[in-house]
Amino acid sequence: MREFNSGNMLKLKERKRECRTDLDSAMVHRRELSKVAEEIIQNCDDSDCFVHADFEPIPSVESVIEIINRLKELVFPGYFSSGRLNPVNLKYIMGQSVSVVFDMLSEQISNSIRHDCIRYDQPCHDCQEKGQQATIELLRSIPSIRRSLSKDVRATFDGDPAARSYDEIIFSYPGIQAITVYRIAHRLFELDIPILPRTMSEHAHSVTGIDIHPGAKIGERFVIDHGTGIVIGETAVIGNNVRIYQGVTLGAHSLPHNAGNRLKGIRRHPTIKDDVIIYSGATILGGKTVIGERSVVGGNVWLTDSIPADTKVIMKTPELIYN
Repeated sequence: MREFNSGNMLKLKERKRECRTDLDSAMVHRRELSKVAEEIIQNCDDSDCFVHADFEPIPSVESVIEIINRLKELVFPGYFSSGRLNPVNLKYIMGQSVSVVFDMLSEQISNSIRHDCIRYDQPCHDCQEKGQQATIELLRSIPSIRRSLSKDVRATFDGDPAARSYDEIIFSYPGIQAITVYRIAHRLFELDIPILPRTMSEHAHSVTGIDIHPGAKIGERFVIDHGTGIVIGETAVIGNNVRIYQGVTLGAHSLPHNAGNRLKGIRRHPTIKDDVIIYSGATILGGKTVIGERSVVGGNVWLTDSIPADTKVIMKTPELIYN
């Protein structure tokens, strides 16, 4: 027993020495922190770096995410509410949600407008009033957004034998999640609100793997099947009853170095007419490229030219080698 206790004591002393060594090492490094912090602070004055240190608030990404979740409660009542929604409390809960969204969203829109005014020396006046008015306009659009999303959900169900119910699609399909955020962000884009629409879309992108620019114009009964890796550019135009699969890119041609200024506002992305199906991995590029009605674009096809209506474009069957 003595040998056992003495052995434990030796191990305990050794561990204490190791802990003391670790603490001493940490203190050496911590003494450097004030110098490192000062270097970081001084670097904030570097004009080549991006720093937002101002008395005016910048839009909050965390608030935008919460606003998206609140708006989902309005466009799909009862599906994403924290409490149970029933005919008795519907009016109260929905009214409360509208009020909360108004306060949160109007503040973030005002911050976005004010940020651009001050940071880019633009004429600045009535930012708060503009934020409140834009929020009212978005809230007035909720019924039409809801109708559009209902058609998207029904189209998804109609074309997917694996879907058990509309509820399953609303709760779990990433395509519907991405389209929901897109239709909200697109309305803010139409209202010429800076920063927020793209912030919303990029949050949906991070969650679903589906990248839809809020400036794209997308018709009714839009279906994204599976979805991961889809890219839809700012000036893309998509008609009604269009279905696209994972890995599809509706993009622009290779852009010159200064394209950010030269091509801003110019059509760079394709037009997809009604009733088109685009299968996985297809890439369609260019602002003059038009995919005609009822056409089918096969998997892994690369298109930079227009195709007429009722056309099927597929890759030639590859030669497979079996070893």
